[in-house]
Amino acid sequence: MGSAMVKGKILLFESRENRRTDLARLLGGLGAEIVEAPTTAQAFRLLAKDGAFRLFVVGLASLSGPTLPVLARLKKQTNGPSVIALAAVRNTKAGLALLEKGIFDHLAAPDDFVGIYAAARNEMERRELIAENSLYAKSLSKLKAEQLKNARRARQLEEIYDSTIENLMTALDIRDVETFGHSRTVAKYSQVLAQLIGITDDEALNNIRLGALLHDIGKIAIPDAILHKPGALTEEEWRKIKLHPALGYGLIKEIKLVKEVGNIILRHHEHYDGTGYPDGLKTDEIPREARIFALADALDAITAHRPYRQVRDFPAARKEIVRNSGTQFDPAIVEAFCALKPENWERIRIETTSFIPNVEDFSALLKNATA
Repeated sequence: MGSAMVKGKILLFESRENRRTDLARLLGGLGAEIVEAPTTAQAFRLLAKDGAFRLFVVGLASLSGPTLPVLARLKKQTNGPSVIALAAVRNTKAGLALLEKGIFDHLAAPDDFVGIYAAARNEMERRELIAENSLYAKSLSKLKAEQLKNARRARQLEEIYDSTIENLMTALDIRDVETFGHSRTVAKYSQVLAQLIGITDDEALNNIRLGALLHDIGKIAIPDAILHKPGALTEEEWRKIKLHPALGYGLIKEIKLVKEVGNIILRHHEHYDGTGYPDGLKTDEIPREARIFALADALDAITAHRPYRQVRDFPAARKEIVRNSGTQFDPAIVEAFCALKPENWERIRIETTSFIPNVEDFSALLKNATA
C-alpha cells in the first residue's frame, strides 16, 4: 500500500493485541508516528499528557459502551485530535446520531481496512491543512499589524516632513517682509492650475505643491544686502540673484526629492520663448510643472502688496498674463488659467493667506521679535 506521508502523531487504542498490531501496520503506511495504547485508561492518559496527537483511532465493542461519554467530554472540552471510531454498526440511525453530535468524526467497521485507511488519511490531511491555515492566519495577522505600524510611522514621517518644509519656507519668507506668505500662496495656485490642465494624481499634485514651497530655497545662499537692496541691482548683484535656482537645486538634490520638485526649483525662471534663466530653455524643453509654477508665481507677484507700487487686482493680472502668453508663459497653461474667473483666483488667495498678518502688522511683529 502506497504511503501518503502525512505529518503528525496518531494514537491507536485497540484492546486486542493482534488487531492492534494489524491496525498499527496499516496506519503506519501513512508515514505518521503511531502510538499504541492497549487500554482506554492509558489512551486517555496519553491524550491528556501529549497535545501533539492529530488523530485518535479507537476500537469500540459497541456504540453504547462506557467509552462514549469520555469521548464526548474529550471533544467538547478540548481542541483535541480527530476521532475515528471502529465499531460494527447494526443500527444506522444510532451511528448517524453520534456523528451528528460530534462525538467522533468518522465511523468505520473494524474489518474495513480500506475505509479505515482512507478515513485516517483524509482526517490527517485535513488537520495538516488546518494547522497550516492557522499558521498562515497568525503570520498574516502579524504582517497586517506590522503594515499598520509602518503605515502610521510613514504618516508621522510625512507630517514631520511637510511641516519641516513649510517651516523652512516660512523662515525664508521672514527674511523678506514684503513676500511673507508667498511660498504658501504660489503652492496653492500651482496645485489649482495643475488640476485645471488635467493633472488628477494626488502624488503628482503634492509634488507640485512641495516644489512650489521650495522654489526659492536657493535664496538662503544670497546675501541679505542683495535681497533687500532698496535700489537697482548692479550687473554683478543681478548675476548672483540668478544663481538661486541652481543653488536651490544643489541644496535639495542631496536629500533625493522627487524629480518634479527639483524641476520647479531649477526651472521656475525659464521662459516659454527661451529668454529665461539659468539655461534659456524654451517651450516643451521646460518641464511642465515648472511652466505651471511660472504662471502661479507671476500671478502672486502681480497681485501681492509691494511698498514700491500699488496693488494690482486680479483682472489686471489676467490681462498681463494673457499679454505674455507665448513669451513668458505656456499658452496652454494661460488658457487653463483663464478658465477660472479672476474673482475665483482672488478667493483662493484670501483662503490661503487668511492666517497671515498684513505686511505692516508683520513688520512690527518682526521688529519686536528682533529688538
